Amino acid sequence: MQYFSSSFFADADSSYEEAHYVIFGIPYDGTTSYISGTRDGPKAIREVSYNFETYIPEFDLDMTDIPVKDMGDLEPSSVPEMVVAEVESAVRDFLEDGKFPIMLGGEHSATVGAVRAIKPDCYIVCDAHLDLRDEYGDTPYNHACATRRVLESGVSEIYIIGGRSGPRDEFDLAKEDERIHLYTSDEVRRLGISSVLKTIEERISGKKCYLSIDADAIDCCLTPGLGTPEPFGLTPLDIKEVVDVLGKYASGFDYMEVCPIDAGQTAAVASKIIREFIAVNRMSSEKKY
Repeated sequence: MQYFSSSFFADADSSYEEAHYVIFGIPYDGTTSYISGTRDGPKAIREVSYNFETYIPEFDLDMTDIPVKDMGDLEPSSVPEMVVAEVESAVRDFLEDGKFPIMLGGEHSATVGAVRAIKPDCYIVCDAHLDLRDEYGDTPYNHACATRRVLESGVSEIYIIGGRSGPRDEFDLAKEDERIHLYTSDEVRRLGISSVLKTIEERISGKKCYLSIDADAIDCCLTPGLGTPEPFGLTPLDIKEVVDVLGKYASGFDYMEVCPIDAGQTAAVASKIIREFIAVNRMSSEKKY
């Protein structure tokens, strides 16, 4: 078991033994390619979580009734492949104890470790960037390579929602590899997020899934606390709908790449979405969709 320092998400104070959901942060931005600071994302997400009421009227559910434990932050190495291995080890430990892992980032490269531990059939990611580079910055574990490493981990399907940035060869790979299903932000706007999610839901139903949210999937004009900002993206309500529709299928979840250099709106959206995910997943597990 990795060592964790203490820092807590609101209403995540169950004992480890009682908890179904375990939250942990990964304060790492070692392969940052533009604006550094996502290492402070987990702290910002936790701080703003105390702003919200515990009751979620949409689901007639109180967060205090859900057994959640915040483990604090993983203390990461400085080498990206080591960070991936540390996350994989931590998540594997959680799974062996019957826990549901929820990761707060930190840069997106850490997601690779969680996916390797969970071994999902499907990987669903909301992200402005395709992250399909084979290598960047002299490492295959750069944050710009996260989805490429997930593709190599054995998943049978990848769904990228909101993608709008990457070199030509990444878009070519997305077209050529039948495992990759790309819904650009322009397509989401044209088709409607509900239509896109209906299509994905029909394909993933009954399969083991991992759901990852990169904060830059949302238009940077709406949530500007980002290390690699991109305009013309999704909206916070689009992400909420993604979680509402697909959250019940997830066996692992993360919210990555929050860079708290704004007035707090990016961390606030992340914190609210994480609560939404826990509520949706909890209710679905009780109903056994």
